[in-house]
Parts: sequence; C-alpha cells; structure tokens
Amino acid sequence: MALTDLILPNDWPLPAFHFKVLFANPLFWAMDTSFSEVSGIGATIEADEYREGGADNVVYHLPKAVKMSNLVLKRGIAPPTSALVMWCQDTFSEGFSELEPRDLSVMLLDESAMPVRTWVFYGAYPVGWKVDGFQSTKNEVAIEEIELCYNSFSRVT
Repeated sequence: MALTDLILPNDWPLPAFHFKVLFANPLFWAMDTSFSEVSGIGATIEADEYREGGADNVVYHLPKAVKMSNLVLKRGIAPPTSALVMWCQDTFSEGFSELEPRDLSVMLLDESAMPVRTWVFYGAYPVGWKVDGFQSTKNEVAIEEIELCYNSFSRVT
C-alpha cells in the first residue's frame, strides 16, 4: 500500500479561500456571516520559569494556563440592520450589561461546499470593532474588522 492510498481526496492540501462562519442561532445570523478573512484560530500554553536554588544552569518551565488567540473576522462594511453590527453596537455602547456571548463555528469547505474541517468557538463576544482607513487613491472595498474573544474552542472535524 502506497502512502498516497492513505490520503483521502479532501485531506490535503485544503484551500484556505473557501470557508463559512456560522453563529449558534442560524435564523438570526444566517444572512450576516459572509467574511473575506478569518484569522486567529489558535492557542498557546503560558509557562512560568522556575530556577532551582544552587543550579544556575537549569531552568524549569512550568505550565500555567492556556491562552486563546482572539478570532478576527473581516468583511465589507455591513448595513446598520446587520445582526452582527447590532450585536457589536449593543456590546460596545451598553458595556458589560449587554454582554451576550454566542457560540460560532468556522468551517473550511471542499469544492462541493461540504465542511472538511470545523472549529467551534464557545462563549464568544466582541472585544474589538474597527473600520479600515479610507483612501481616495485606492479602488478597494471598505472593510470592517470584528475581533472576538472566546472561552474555549475545539476542532470537531
């Protein structure tokens, strides 16, 4: 059996340009989740350094906590009626009293729009929202960027 016999057609290499973002309430968010870019899927383990007394050449690294990267979603500027825009506005204008965490999924799709990899983010809420600068000398789409933090994530496929 050759190594190529073990690789399924959708396993590698996966294109990074065909993806979908879904929020937990699909009826409310379904038409509001087209993005040009998704970044920030990742986690790191923070570690403390510990030096043992009398042994200056030995440094131990002790795991402290898992730190999740913030998820960054970019898209063309949406209308004020966008559910995602209203969620961000409520969060930033009302402060923590209107904080409404939501679960969301990021799916990498194959050529038939079927998910081949899926990441689920739990308890996400906006922590950043900005619009890229406008320039009269460029012919580009005006982009808004939404940054979300979340409690945890898992890769389910």
